[in-house]
Amino acid sequence: MTPSQQSLKAAEICRLAPVVPVLVIDDLAHARPLAEALVAGGLPALEVTLRTPVALDAIRAMAEVPGGVVGAGTLLTPADVKAAKAAGAMFGVSPGATDRIIAACEDEGLPLLPGAATASEIMALLEKGYTVQKFFPAEQAGGAAYLKSIGSPLPQVKFCPTGGISLKIAPDYLSLKNILCVGGSWVAPKEAMAKGDWAAITTLAREAAALPRSA
Repeated sequence: MTPSQQSLKAAEICRLAPVVPVLVIDDLAHARPLAEALVAGGLPALEVTLRTPVALDAIRAMAEVPGGVVGAGTLLTPADVKAAKAAGAMFGVSPGATDRIIAACEDEGLPLLPGAATASEIMALLEKGYTVQKFFPAEQAGGAAYLKSIGSPLPQVKFCPTGGISLKIAPDYLSLKNILCVGGSWVAPKEAMAKGDWAAITTLAREAAALPRSA
């Protein structure tokens, strides 16, 4: 899968909803009902971060949920890429981008949303053919104001900003022409997951899915 093909697929996934939930799953029993709750609320693209021992099994469980498009986040090594693809991940997300990660995703045919935080990083990925990128850590790296500014010299790049974004500030990003969606963890609060309050998560998902966007 070439970078341009990866970016086309990544754009397609990013356009499924204004928000991609960024999920840290500690209890495997939460995986399927969480995915069902988010999909029911209108958020089909789900990023499961590879930060817990059950993450890969969670991807396997969530991949079986009808209507869901499950991806793996926090890809750091080629081994992560292979394991994520084998678990059923349909896309990958990395906090940054290295040649080894990019090559592994291309070899595995896993659409990648590579991370960038500076103009040079964005340009380097663009040179490789990646026109859809993750902007991370969004709030700490300059926020919506930075992305608005970078959109003038680099209008061909579209972003999914992630990091510190809440329901309150998500519209600041989604109003920009170079933003396809935002990543956020607020739609799956740990408290609600611990209680098994999936209805509350569906309500949060509906609220997020209704956010307007320009891109």
